[in-house]
Amino acid sequence: MSLLPELRYPTVPELVAAARALTGRRPGLCTLRQVGVSRAGRPLHLLSVGRAPRAVLVVAGAHANEPAGGSSLLALAERTAAERALRDGVSWHFLLCADPDGASLHTTPAPRSLFDYHLGFYRPAGPEQPEWSPSVLPPDRLPPETLALTAVIDELRPYLQVSLHATDLGGTWVQLTKDVPGLAEPFAKSAARLHIPVEAGASDAAGWPAAGPGVHVMPAPGAGAAYPSMPDDARHSTWYHAHRHGGLTAIVEVPMWASDLVGDPAPHPAPEAALRGIAGRLRRDAARVEGVLAEAGPRLEGADGPLLRAARWALDLVPGLAEDWARTPPADTSRAYVGSVEAFARRLPLRAAAMLLRVLRQYDDRAAPPLTGLVADWSDAFARRFQARWVPLEHQIEHQSDTAIAAARHARDAVT
Repeated sequence: MSLLPELRYPTVPELVAAARALTGRRPGLCTLRQVGVSRAGRPLHLLSVGRAPRAVLVVAGAHANEPAGGSSLLALAERTAAERALRDGVSWHFLLCADPDGASLHTTPAPRSLFDYHLGFYRPAGPEQPEWSPSVLPPDRLPPETLALTAVIDELRPYLQVSLHATDLGGTWVQLTKDVPGLAEPFAKSAARLHIPVEAGASDAAGWPAAGPGVHVMPAPGAGAAYPSMPDDARHSTWYHAHRHGGLTAIVEVPMWASDLVGDPAPHPAPEAALRGIAGRLRRDAARVEGVLAEAGPRLEGADGPLLRAARWALDLVPGLAEDWARTPPADTSRAYVGSVEAFARRLPLRAAAMLLRVLRQYDDRAAPPLTGLVADWSDAFARRFQARWVPLEHQIEHQSDTAIAAARHARDAVT
């Protein structure tokens, strides 16, 4: 199934249809099976290519608002089926979508602008995210999607799990739960060839050791968190579950819109002052969304659905995160890191506003038109500030899939 002529991201039914078509063409090599169900009863499908005991597990759709992973997963599945060398002693397994319920709520498969992207935006609250729920919930409250994913990891015992993620605006980077020597070079070459900036100071990996530009290795258990207020810890996520079987996880991030501002490793002239200003902006922007929610709340009786839960979750993160940035010494003093934090500060209240807007529109509430204007203004300002440029979908796919293959090759050499 080629997505490139359509210039859009596939839906979950299209992913499943493409996987079925591949198994139909290569029945002796490929299999497709259901490995669980979502909270709403949607099936979770695993496509397998090859039967070698050493396994690579590729996971797409862990975050509903990051649709590039589905496209890259299809490209990887087709490539591993076609290229025998990629299956030399290795089987490949593809979880088509880790959160099909979330995917059904994020409704922008072909965004034309950041505003268009946010009009259909959805990203679940932390406890409802399959990969992250173990870091914020006790074991007896984990959602079925998480249990299905960890069961697949326990069954396959992959030497490498690759989780395909994306950012709306920024650069590309990789997070590793263990170092993979040699990965930084092919990652950087792929990004350079496709004109995708490497996010040298990704705030998602603040405080993590770097194995190369944009390649971050998870700190050992017990190391302090860069943002003490954040409720989750990657070392308790499903990323770390592969360690039970001697494996590791590589998280490959690729941008939808690129910004060269997050790739500048030069020292920032005043990082602490800049972060204090960013924290102030975050508080002010979040307060505007909180004000809309407080005013409209009485009219939204019974509206406690996933969109509103997610909006409130995002807003609840703001006070502690702003305090972290304003009071804690910077984890990195580069221009790239400060730029990444600023992007995060613009992104968080914008996402909350976008999801609240969708609820208000469902209720035909009078607060919807002015909030629409705010989401439009913030989206446009975000794009202008970071000089956003669209990364062609084929480049997103090529970079993410090439990085996944490089990770599989180098991780295999490292653990042989």
